[in-house]
Amino acid sequence: MQAREIEALITELMEPILKDTDITLVDVEYVREKDWYLRIFIDKPEGVEIDDCQLVSEKLTAVLDEKDPIQDKYFLEVSSPGIDRPLKKDKDFVDAYGTKVDISFYAPWEDMKQLVAVLVSHDEEAVEVRKIIKGREFKNPVRIERKLIANIRPHIDF
Repeated sequence: MQAREIEALITELMEPILKDTDITLVDVEYVREKDWYLRIFIDKPEGVEIDDCQLVSEKLTAVLDEKDPIQDKYFLEVSSPGIDRPLKKDKDFVDAYGTKVDISFYAPWEDMKQLVAVLVSHDEEAVEVRKIIKGREFKNPVRIERKLIANIRPHIDF
């Protein structure tokens, strides 16, 4: 089974685990670094606590032990996605409309490798943003093709 298939399967297996809780599944990653890692990112309105991660980990481990869908040796990690998690799903983008985001590009776009902007809208092909350069927010939105974007994260002002 390939990584994307495993991620889709784990996403399905998580539904009954999270049913009747206020915990939501944010993302599933099955990646090989030095070893294989199955990473489950969860969230809830008041924030994730260690007990939430432990509960989800124990329940998922029981399901994985029973079904045994992953042939590789892997490490299971359950955690909060953090405040600077990348925007990936439609809901992530919609929730970020009107807020500042950090955009990193694969190659320079308009001579910039990174950009801070206000997210206006998105679709499958592009995002629409109002650029912020040297503290000045531009009035007219610009459309940036998503294939040019390495990642988009919420902007954090310190």
